[in-house]
Amino acid sequence: MEPDETKKVVPIRNLKTEEGAEELINSAMMRPYVRLAEAVITHQGIEEAVAEIAGLPLEQRYLWRVLSALKWGFADFDNVNVVIDRKTLRPEDREKVVDLIQHRPVQFCMFLKALLGEEAMEQMMTNAINIAKKVPSVS
Repeated sequence: MEPDETKKVVPIRNLKTEEGAEELINSAMMRPYVRLAEAVITHQGIEEAVAEIAGLPLEQRYLWRVLSALKWGFADFDNVNVVIDRKTLRPEDREKVVDLIQHRPVQFCMFLKALLGEEAMEQMMTNAINIAKKVPSVS
C-alpha cells in the first residue's frame, strides 16, 4: 500500500510534546485510552477497549480531565489581572506566553467539534467572540 501523499509519517521520537504530557499519558486515568490506541493500532480488542471506556464514570474520563482544567483555569478569571500581567511582562516571558497559547484556540475548537459537532462548535465560538467584543476593554 502506497502512503497517502497528503499524510506525513512522523516517527514518534520526532513528535513534540508539552511538559507534563508524558506524565498524563502514564496516569491511571489515561490507561483505558492508551489501551484503545493500542487496540486500534493492532486491530485487536477495539470493542473491548471501547466498552471499558463506556463503563467509566464521567469523572474518570479523558473528557473530564480537559473540562476540569478549563474549570479551574478560569474559575477566578479577571481580565484586569491579565492586562496588568501583560503590561508588566518581560519580552522573553511574553514570547513564552504566546508560545503556550498559540495553538489553544484551534485545540479548543477541535475539542468542541469532537464533543458537540461542527455546527454547535461554530455557533458556540461565534457567540463567544461576539460577547467578548462587547466587553469593555481594560487597557
